Amino acid sequence: MAKTHIDTRTRLVDAAAELIAASPGEDFSLRAVCEQVGVKMPTLYHFFGSKQGLVDAVVERGFELYLARKDAQESTGDPIQDLREGWDAHVAFGIGFPGFYALMYGSVRPGHSPAAQARPSEALRALTRAAADQGRLVVPPDQAAAHVLAANIGVTLRQIVLAAEDRPLSEAVREGVIAAITGTAGDSGAGHSPRADLRRVLEHAAAHPGILGVTETQLLGEWLRKLAGHP
Repeated sequence: MAKTHIDTRTRLVDAAAELIAASPGEDFSLRAVCEQVGVKMPTLYHFFGSKQGLVDAVVERGFELYLARKDAQESTGDPIQDLREGWDAHVAFGIGFPGFYALMYGSVRPGHSPAAQARPSEALRALTRAAADQGRLVVPPDQAAAHVLAANIGVTLRQIVLAAEDRPLSEAVREGVIAAITGTAGDSGAGHSPRADLRRVLEHAAAHPGILGVTETQLLGEWLRKLAGHP
């Protein structure tokens, strides 16, 4: 009996997810979900309590799918480069699954953050903390993570709204955010110093590991961080 309950709940979530994926951004009918699964409305309310409860379950499913893709990514060994690749993966997920993404990041309720959002947010903060530990941030790591996520969501939603990929825009905004949190934006004023120059070289090398090679780039990064930390 318990297995039947679990299967019915899963089938209801699957049906809702299919309807949402078929018409991203549009409302869906609870009756259509029930008809697709072959159950009555009271059964749906038994499992989810309300339409919002079903939507929350679909959001959780979306984050599971998102995290499965993120977990499959290998770390480059460089936290800033991992931020870049994480940004691109985030955008690719949104473009590939606009129905899920619109619910995960585009449907806002004041004061509410989906519980399933905690894990990807913590993974992002882990990267910014690692970058801060290497002396590569000019803002606190939590602030850096907030900058990255806010811009990443905005760029992704814009491409979903336009129903077209805009890779140049995504890359430009991504590099602008990274330059801001690493202090490598611009060459004049107070930011122009030997340490700032070293940071710019470090981040340029990290952004283009193919120029020197992965091993050589990691070694250069270690040297530059030592030089930047020397009085």
